[in-house]
Amino acid sequence: MKIYDTVKNLSEKKNISIYRLEKDLGFPNGAVSKWNRQIPNAVRLQQVANYLGVTISYILDLSRKDDKE
Repeated sequence: MKIYDTVKNLSEKKNISIYRLEKDLGFPNGAVSKWNRQIPNAVRLQQVANYLGVTISYILDLSRKDDKE
């Protein structure tokens, strides 16, 4: 699973859209969806993790775990 998919799943569990996440964090529209194609900036990933109440490690571990299955 890509980091974007992990962030999207975590957001959906909290009833937050990617659009809302980007808007609340002041990211440009579509910034998070680009994570399907590129590795996110560490600062932005930390902001997303804080917003969702998880750690960067948690997001990365979930992304890696699903890739192995």
